[in-house]
Amino acid sequence: MLQPSDSQKSQLSSSPNQTQPRAVAVPVEQATIGRSLVVKGEITGSESLYIDGKVEGTINLSDSRVTIGRNGTVAASISAREVVILGKVHGNIQVTDRVEIRSEGSLTGDVITQRISVEDGAILKGSVQVRAADQKQGQTKPVPAPAATEQHKAAAVAGA
Repeated sequence: MLQPSDSQKSQLSSSPNQTQPRAVAVPVEQATIGRSLVVKGEITGSESLYIDGKVEGTINLSDSRVTIGRNGTVAASISAREVVILGKVHGNIQVTDRVEIRSEGSLTGDVITQRISVEDGAILKGSVQVRAADQKQGQTKPVPAPAATEQHKAAAVAGA
């Protein structure tokens, strides 16, 4: 077990009235939909949401994070600042920052985002549009399909 040195003991005992600055943690407000809960309808708000149950409808938390837990099942369109998927999502996702699909997660639907991360083992079925940070939501540019890009590269190599 670590013991304070003599100099540390004297510093501690000589200044009992001094208050030491403390790091104050800002509480993160996050609502939770528990494993046994089923929600049907529209969810809106301004705090982060953790879903471990079942949600059907629409989720609109444009300035917040939506996390779908390992037990979560979502059949909804989602609009948020960021979305993290560990469970199952069936629906379109539009985010202003990033989408992260973890290895055990699955997404069936279209994605519009600035950044996307898909871990090995994750399932993604649908289209992905990555837009620049300065573009507004209505001004998205589709990303060319990988097959078209590969055909273009093959044609360029064959012509060289």
